Amino acid sequence: MHIPFCRERCSYCDFFLVTRRELQPRFFTALREETAARRAELAGKSVRSIHFGGGTPSLVEPRFLADWLHQLDRLAHVSGDAEITLEANPEDLSDRRLSELAAIGVNRLSIGIQSFCSRKLQALGRAHDGMTARQVVRHARKMFSNISIDLICGAEHESPGEWEGDLAAACSFDLPHVSVYMLTVEPGTMLARDLRNRRREVPGQDEQAAFYLMAADRLSASGFEHYEVSNFGRKGFFSRYNMGCWQREPYLGFGPSAHSLITRGTHEVRRANARSLTGYLRTPSESVEFIEELTEEAVISERVFLSLRLQAGLRLDELRSLHTVFPEHLLEEFRRRGWVEVRSSGELRLTSRGYLFADFIAQELLPG
Repeated sequence: MHIPFCRERCSYCDFFLVTRRELQPRFFTALREETAARRAELAGKSVRSIHFGGGTPSLVEPRFLADWLHQLDRLAHVSGDAEITLEANPEDLSDRRLSELAAIGVNRLSIGIQSFCSRKLQALGRAHDGMTARQVVRHARKMFSNISIDLICGAEHESPGEWEGDLAAACSFDLPHVSVYMLTVEPGTMLARDLRNRRREVPGQDEQAAFYLMAADRLSASGFEHYEVSNFGRKGFFSRYNMGCWQREPYLGFGPSAHSLITRGTHEVRRANARSLTGYLRTPSESVEFIEELTEEAVISERVFLSLRLQAGLRLDELRSLHTVFPEHLLEEFRRRGWVEVRSSGELRLTSRGYLFADFIAQELLPG
């Protein structure tokens, strides 16, 4: 469920969001209308994962989330062990708010810490400081057993020492899950404009790659499994939401700009809601603006791209079967560079270094 509200837009963010928090009541009324219109798609289904993303879901009153969860439970079967995740910013997570979220059924927090270094947080334009980041993680750890934090590498003037400090702090809390992202300069963002006008400077690709590999080594040494390009988890704590997306399980998206993957017999359909809050509020029961029935070629392409993002990888014999003539020379070249490995059980998987080139490798190994 996409909750589009934020206090302000971060300089590097290109997600759909709005800052008009006074529209929250109208948004949740519209959301309930959209959900009611999807009752046929929900009927008889068992829901294993609910993910409140954004935007900043922790910014809204928990009672709105509770009302929607009750509605969903009436229209579908929410399994007793469903993973209910809420993305949160540290400045929203007072002890009271943590208790309220736990009371309505949220059982997994994904906290946008981004860094434990105050200088770096200021460079990223975040509202919290390093001390707040540490305090929030400590308090959340007491109330939730399933917590993930986001870390970003590649902030302006970031040093290897600062990044090592972030990783050391993350490991010190004995967390079950950490997500690591390299700062991406998205077109149209404030960061892109500042870099183009030379008002700011960020580490280059080689430096960011070194940060990423440092994280892979440090977190793996601390007991995390690098189970997906950006995600590190301990046994039993891989994100069900993430895994469902990468393994192409059916999912429904609610709210403006939300996406869905729907299976209808042997057909698969991708769908996207309107990327406009005003448009969404106007006709929430008719919010879909894009529908694509996937061709066999599109399904194959998605499967290869997404499977190679995962530690589990893709069976090599399955990949070979897609080709008239398989490019063995490319596979050997990728092996030589240390980007891929083939397990004794027959799966082709990417190494941590290979994850840096995941899309390129997948594209090269797809049939022509």
